Amino acid sequence: MPPIKRRTFLAQSAAAVAAAAGLSSCISIKNTETTLTTPPPAPTGDLPPNPIACSTYSFWRYRDDSQYSVEACIEHSANMGFDGVDILHEQMAGESNPYLQTLKRKALINGIDLCCLSIQQDFVDPDRDVRQKNIDHTIHCIELAYSLGIPIVRLNTGRWNTVMPFTRLMENNGLEPPLPGYTEDDGFPWVIDAIEKCLPAAEKCGVLLGLENHWGLARTAAGLLRIVNDIDSPWLPILLDTGNFLEEPFESMEKCADKTVFIQAKTYFGGGTWYTLDLDYPRIGKMMRSHGFKGYVSLEFEGNDDPLTAIPKSLKILRSAFS
Repeated sequence: MPPIKRRTFLAQSAAAVAAAAGLSSCISIKNTETTLTTPPPAPTGDLPPNPIACSTYSFWRYRDDSQYSVEACIEHSANMGFDGVDILHEQMAGESNPYLQTLKRKALINGIDLCCLSIQQDFVDPDRDVRQKNIDHTIHCIELAYSLGIPIVRLNTGRWNTVMPFTRLMENNGLEPPLPGYTEDDGFPWVIDAIEKCLPAAEKCGVLLGLENHWGLARTAAGLLRIVNDIDSPWLPILLDTGNFLEEPFESMEKCADKTVFIQAKTYFGGGTWYTLDLDYPRIGKMMRSHGFKGYVSLEFEGNDDPLTAIPKSLKILRSAFS
């Protein structure tokens, strides 16, 4: 048999591969990108249970007598049966790369996800330099989340800070007047512009910015949706806090349900730190799942009971409601 030339062999091999694929593969190659041409299968039944996380805030709660480390929160959460951990940025002991990688290692060994980084920043300020400082801080936190392998950052609008301290704001149901000489409508463009400046970093790192109904301009569903709809970016969904709509909470949550990708769920065993809401979690879970919500539900225990006993009771409630 005469030897086969290299060029002939390559051509025959390519033809054989194409024939084996039957030219009917669901994958097509265009402009070096792989795209799926076969649609995903239609849903066949109920959604699987939502994964349940625990916020490190649930252990800490800004209390001097409850200074749990993030590492301890990871271990406790894993031992209690949670699927993930939502890290409160202020609770972290540092930001060095060795520390971040230690947290990732701790989570992996304990078989639990690091699923959210909850940060504090404030874009409601007439001073452009102050807003820029908060933009820089947010971008820095996006990069921290990326280093931790965390896919979403909890974002706030910030607030006017005309009612201080925070305990007084809570006594006032989260209501506060704008700064003298300004109106609520002045604040929205500041927030929208600041978030838009953070979005390129979010997209580059693959980290969503979950805007929360966390007082300020997002205290109501209308304010929250005004910002999210105006920006209209796939990198800015809603992160819904079940305990921060003080008027018509269920109706407000439903207005936000379609744009929600992550939930922080409050419980108040032993009475709330600032207030106690009667949250009907079976109703909330049923409503959110009817809107196709598949994401994480992160517990934020905000009661006065011992977190080591109250948190497992809270997990039981959320497991039942979101399954």
